[in-house]
Parts: sequence; C-alpha cells; structure tokens
Amino acid sequence: MPGDYITMPVSRFAQRVLDLDISGIRKMFEGAGPNAINLGLGQPDFDTPGHIKQAAIDAINEGFTGYTAGPGIPGLRQALSHKFKNENGFEVSPEGIIVTSGASEALELAIASLVDPADEVLIANPGFVSYNSLVSLMGGRVISLPLADDLTISPETVVEMISPKTKAMIVNSPANPTGAVQTKGDMEAFAQIADDHGITLISDEVYEHFIYEGEHVSPAQFSDNVITVNAVSKTFSMTGWRIGYVAAGKEYTEQMLKVHQYVQACANSIAQKAALAAVSGPMDSVFAMRDEFRSRRDMLVEGLNSIGLKCESPKGAFYAFPEVPEGTTSAEIASKLISNGVIVVPGTAFGDRGEGHIRLSYASSMDKLMDALDIMEKVL
Repeated sequence: MPGDYITMPVSRFAQRVLDLDISGIRKMFEGAGPNAINLGLGQPDFDTPGHIKQAAIDAINEGFTGYTAGPGIPGLRQALSHKFKNENGFEVSPEGIIVTSGASEALELAIASLVDPADEVLIANPGFVSYNSLVSLMGGRVISLPLADDLTISPETVVEMISPKTKAMIVNSPANPTGAVQTKGDMEAFAQIADDHGITLISDEVYEHFIYEGEHVSPAQFSDNVITVNAVSKTFSMTGWRIGYVAAGKEYTEQMLKVHQYVQACANSIAQKAALAAVSGPMDSVFAMRDEFRSRRDMLVEGLNSIGLKCESPKGAFYAFPEVPEGTTSAEIASKLISNGVIVVPGTAFGDRGEGHIRLSYASSMDKLMDALDIMEKVL
C-alpha cells in the first residue's frame, strides 16, 4: 500500500554500550557464596575516622543539604590546593580543582574532555578496569602498554607506542592491580614525553599514601600537560562517601567543567564537608592503615610463595598479583577458589596481558587472609 515501509531491525541500545562487558571483578562477586572470604574488593576494611564522620553529622545538623557550587565548596578546594603544594610538590589554584563524585567521575571528566573518536590513549596492560571502558565509551582507541619485568611502565615503551593519533596516556602509581610504583625518573620522563609530543598525561594517584618501598611522585611537578586524579576514598577509608577531585591548568578545567555540570551538578554537599575535615585534619589514621597493610602484605606474599604461587612483593597499594600454577589459566584458578569460598579476580579482568595472574586484595583482616591461604593451599 502507498506509504507502507519495511521496518529494519535496529538495536534499541547504543553500540558503544553493547560493546562493553560487565566488569570482571563484578562477575567474580556474583559467583561467590554469601560466606566467602572476599579478597577481590579494593576497599579498606577500616572505619572512616571519627572526626570526619562528625563533620558530616555537623553538616546535616546545620542544614548544609543543598546544592553547592559546581566545582565544589571553596574551603575544600582551598585545602586541596594546599595539599598539592605541600604534599605533591606542585601548585594549582583552587580554580584549577573540581570536586567530583569519586575518582570515577574525575576520570570520566578527564577522558571525555580529551578524547575524540579514533584518538588513541596509552594504557598499561594489565591496568585498572575502568580506563579501557571509559576510552571506548568516548569512541577512542586503547593502545596497550606492556609492562616491564618489575610490572612498571617503561618510558622507552611509551615512546615506541606513540603515534600521531595519540591524545593521552594514563599512569597509575601505585598501580592497580600490580602494586607497582613508578620511580621519580620514570615520572619525569613521562612528563617530558607529554611535552615533546603534545599529549596529556592523566595521573591516577588514589593510592599515593600506601607505599612501602619507593616514593610517590606526581608528574605535575614536571609539566603543565598533566591532569591529576585523586580521591579521599582509599586514603581515609571513605569509599562510600564518593568524593574525588581532579586538578589541572585552567585550559583543562574549563572543558572538564562543561562535562561535570551535565553529568553531576555538584558532588554531595555533606560528603564534601567530611572530605574537608579529612584533607585538613590529622593523618594518624592513614599512617596506621599503611603500617597494617604493610604487615598484611608481608604475611600474604610469604604465604603465597610458600604454597607455590610465585608472588613478587608489591611496593604499594593493597594488592598482590601472584602467578598461577603452570598449565592453568587465571580464570580457572579464580573459579576454583571462588567455588571453595575465596574471592579473587583473574588477571584477565585487567587486560589480556594479565593472563597467568590473579589479583588478591589484602584490604582484609589478618585472620581472613590466613584463612584464605589455608583454603588456597588445600585447593591448589
């Protein structure tokens, strides 16, 4: 009949979303029993310090429950500006800082403001699960950086992998999932590479205070072509409070603010007050956590090696990345352990070069870690 037309089958969902896979970490959780020992979660098992919780309670009682300025409350941005100068060795004005809903949003703002379709972004493989997916969502192309024997990114490898389409590079030190810590020389080299090739360095520094060997170095000390991403989540055991922040030069923050205003009008007002108390308050609880994580690391690494899982001692963060037994895959070992009550994450969740490894978080009590080692010894 006139006007008739044939409806072609079209997916109702965006292809860029259909192409994404559910996080390998989430898959591990879904396959575990309710009483499993969870060594898959990257979350400190300590309570948020009391003075931080009190700041949130005070904010509620004072009625500080409305929208804040989009970039964040002035006091918090000022405190973060002082933090960068005093702790990280570079200067950024409060106007160069955006308070975000966790480091997750900070990463999204950075990548969304930089990456056009077909742009290339250099990312460690294995590396944190969100990086690849966020680049893909923006239409960009991930270029995997193979890691050196010590599981760090080599500046020489970066130079080899750069092309005319390279737009950015992400560096995470201490790193998830490996616990590797880049040297000061590495960071200075990355900054120089960014300047020489006109690319932007995105530095994810959420584990900066959990270093056991080496030192934390912010590459923004050496270049203006750096976007620094951080959060109060790991440092102050505030993962559920969802406060992160991103810092960069004005030309960067102007673009990131455009995205921020539509994605998230502002970060949670009450949590911002809590974050202010965290950033401007004492660090005793942070150092206590770091010392406890070091003790757990030493015990876990010794235990893993004693049961035949070769594991180098991680220099930072709170993850171990042991090798699986020869002749097996990371997925097979992870599945076997989960079915026996220990949640771990296969290395392939962090990139195809993670094959042959599993990731264990030692942000769990010493007793649970020892119980997990007993189970792993029997199973493996």
